[in-house]
Amino acid sequence: MLESSFGLTFFLKVPRKKSNLRYIYLRITVDGIPKETSTKRKWDITRWDQKAERAIGTKEDARTTNFFLTTIETKVNRYRNDLVYAEHFISSQKIIDFILGRVAQKVKVLEEFLKHNDELFALVDTGEYAIGTHERFEISKKHIKEFLLFKFNLEDMEFRDLNYEFIKDYEFYLKTVKSCNNNTALKYITNFRKIVRRAIDKEIIKEDPFKKFKGKKTKTKKKPLTAVELHKIESHTFSTPRLTVIRDVFIFQCYTGLAYIDAYQLKKEDIKIGIDGEYWIMSDRQKTESETNIPLLPKALEIIEKYKDHPLCLTRRSVLPVKSNQKMNEYLKEIADLCGITCVLNTHKARRTFGSTVTLNNDVPIHVVKEMLGHSSVKQTEEYAITEQQTVGRQMMELRNKLNTKTTLDPVNGLLILERLEKEILDMKEKLSFAGNKTSAAEPSSDVQLESIGTELRNLVRRH
Repeated sequence: MLESSFGLTFFLKVPRKKSNLRYIYLRITVDGIPKETSTKRKWDITRWDQKAERAIGTKEDARTTNFFLTTIETKVNRYRNDLVYAEHFISSQKIIDFILGRVAQKVKVLEEFLKHNDELFALVDTGEYAIGTHERFEISKKHIKEFLLFKFNLEDMEFRDLNYEFIKDYEFYLKTVKSCNNNTALKYITNFRKIVRRAIDKEIIKEDPFKKFKGKKTKTKKKPLTAVELHKIESHTFSTPRLTVIRDVFIFQCYTGLAYIDAYQLKKEDIKIGIDGEYWIMSDRQKTESETNIPLLPKALEIIEKYKDHPLCLTRRSVLPVKSNQKMNEYLKEIADLCGITCVLNTHKARRTFGSTVTLNNDVPIHVVKEMLGHSSVKQTEEYAITEQQTVGRQMMELRNKLNTKTTLDPVNGLLILERLEKEILDMKEKLSFAGNKTSAAEPSSDVQLESIGTELRNLVRRH
């Protein structure tokens, strides 16, 4: 930011005790605000030209002093230009601090990463962050530390040494040495990017090393359970109570759409009577703090009733005896093997199953599903709306019926119907011919009647 006025002056400060030797001072004035500091050099007032702001004479000591003052002036002007170029605020105090060496320390990457993680951890107790968020940043810090040792044999690195090449090398390291897939690698890079942006905001560095970096996520197909797979898990009888409990919690999620943390934190007071007189889950999502209102389906109510007196539920005052997410996912792999489920079974698949197989597949409108899942937009819900084969088949059957109805009513295709009718009339005529002529002379014969009907039908179709 360009200042309105700027001034730089060297002068000899009057000492308390009268003497010709005086300290040379530097005064910086920005926008009318002066700040001054000593250069730590003394000079004889009789050999000083205040108009030129330099020592008088051609002796060695005069030349050395003047060169020293010119060097300071050059450094000040260069620093001021840097501030203007970076569009930073310029003040007399900031320039004096620069002259005295009171600039920002050479902050290192892992030091700032540690500071960020400690601050984040302190906010976990306030509810602003989940403990899982802190754990993810700790893993990200660990990866950066190991990369510095692997690539540079360094314990830490200054922010000013970061560049685009560092970012690309780190991405390659995550994908090769750490065997991370593309999306996982990008998550760790995104966490590191937050630390770098923090350093930019704190004016530790000027350039953003991520400026030219473009990472693109790989689109993944996260399919829900099909109705058949869901039934397999529901109806399977397990030999151990351990797997039965995990299965029941998972099925509860499938019929409510609750994320793992929301199922874990679900309290009995969150089960309330809704406007329809039925039981609902009325709570706030832990992740987004958005309001969630979910009518409880019979299967979910059955599971709640089953565990109402479970010791863990009574101790925690929770609705279900939910174990840790790691244990849940570990045991769900066992359940998948026992039930013959080939896809990866985890707690989040239950939420997707609710959003697709249980609701959308049964014609629940997507905007209603959005509200029950606690999404902020339908776009989020569309990611869950993976239409399964059964839905496609049902919709195509409806289309076939519509097309068949249309064909039947189409006058152009009425000629085909007429031809079939004529054939049936001729067949009937042949049968009647064997029965003999039993009609009176005054009555028209059956042949004549059938012929008349056929003629009328032909005329009718032609008119349309």
